[in-house]
Order: sequence, then structure tokens, then C-alpha cells
Amino acid sequence: MKVRNLRRLGGFILAVLLLPGLIALSSKSVQAQQRRVVIVRTYRPIYRPYWDPFWNPYGRFGRYNYYSQYVFRNSDEAFNEGYHDGLKTGQGDAKHRRSYDPQRSHYYEEAGFGNFGEVYRSGFLRGYADGFRS
Repeated sequence: MKVRNLRRLGGFILAVLLLPGLIALSSKSVQAQQRRVVIVRTYRPIYRPYWDPFWNPYGRFGRYNYYSQYVFRNSDEAFNEGYHDGLKTGQGDAKHRRSYDPQRSHYYEEAGFGNFGEVYRSGFLRGYADGFRS
């Protein structure tokens, strides 16, 4: 036999020996590619009435205002609402043995975005003091 024929025969034998290994490796990669990951996200679908083509989930006049709970008709209403929120917050802080800090509350921080912000805050401080003492 010639050297050239021996090389062909050696190449053929090497290919026959490597072929089962390649098949085994490729089947594992195919199995890995077929593995699926399913992510389940919980969400609440927005109910849209089918009869209203201009329905807006945030209300008729645009996006819901986050700070609308701090808009009052007069200063007495702002003070009373602040007192009520402060009383509730002060009682909760005393119950959970937190330190006396009315400015920690989000009610106090966010009151400046509405009208009568200072009146609301003064009512909140008085209600917080009364609630914390009780």
C-alpha cells in the first residue's frame, strides 16, 4: 500500500471513531436548547367597558393624582384631616415603640403638595402628640 492510501484509511478510521462522540454531544446540546423556562407574572387586567371607546383607566381627565388626598375645601377640613392622620400615626408609633418623630411619616412629608399644607401639618403635629401620649 502506498502512504497516501494509508492516510486515507487512517482518516476514515478516525472519522468513524469520532462520529459517535459528536452525535452524543450534539444530542445533549439539542436537549439543552429545548429546555423551556416559564415565567408566570400575576397581573390584574384592566376592565375596559366595550361600549366606551374613549375609556381611560386613570379617569376622564388624565392620570390619577397621587396627592389628591391633600386637597381640601377649607383650612378647618385640612386641620381636622391632619389631626386624624396624626392621631392614627402617633398611636401606631407608640404601640410599636418607635421614637417620637412625626416628620418620619409620609403624611407629614407629602402634605406640601396640596393646598393648606401648613395647616394640615400643624393639625398632624397636634394629633401625633396626642396619639403618641395616649
